[in-house]
Amino acid sequence: MFIAMDRSQVSLGEEEAVERVWLSRASYLADVPGFAEVHMLRDPAADDHELRSSPIVWWSRGDCKDRARSWAFHAAHRGAGDHKPMYLAPPRFEGSNLMQTVTPS
Repeated sequence: MFIAMDRSQVSLGEEEAVERVWLSRASYLADVPGFAEVHMLRDPAADDHELRSSPIVWWSRGDCKDRARSWAFHAAHRGAGDHKPMYLAPPRFEGSNLMQTVTPS
């Protein structure tokens, strides 16, 4: 499994607007081969921003790479630049291969 995460620094005062955009846009993820699940995270505030993260779980790194070239990716991100004033910087991508999963027995 592979976890892809975008971490976004949201300008203070823009938190609710960013969440509305994130939660209302069409993602098309359910239609992409290899997609397992996505989470939207609200992290603690810093002095000048709040962090929002979206870890997406894929069955493989290859599935994640394929999605970046798919129609679904381009459709979901169409117009994303319109929201630049809400952020301090572009999102930071982090990708990790899953090493271990622990679940209740």
